[in-house]
Amino acid sequence: GLSYRWIFNNKTLYVQEDSRRFVSQATGNLYIAKVEPSDVGNYTCVVTNSEAEQSVWGPPTPLTLRSDGVMGEYEPKIEVRFPETTYAAKGSSAKLECFALGK
Repeated sequence: GLSYRWIFNNKTLYVQEDSRRFVSQATGNLYIAKVEPSDVGNYTCVVTNSEAEQSVWGPPTPLTLRSDGVMGEYEPKIEVRFPETTYAAKGSSAKLECFALGK
């Protein structure tokens, strides 16, 4: 099976379900409640296939705070549209994306 983890500023991000951050092991999405200045930095998703004993790193995604502190008219919206199962032939390439939409 696949497992997901996130790297924050080149260090493994350790999250617990009861804190502000959560990593879904079903989708790989990283959720952060009430973003704080300490959350600013680069986030990189790492997907590991335990059967193949291989990991793939995504590109770093920067998180910044708006200087005006204004969220806008709409609250953030998270949309997840992952297939239930992803198949790949041995030796082929597969692209797995971790993403969320919002402000």
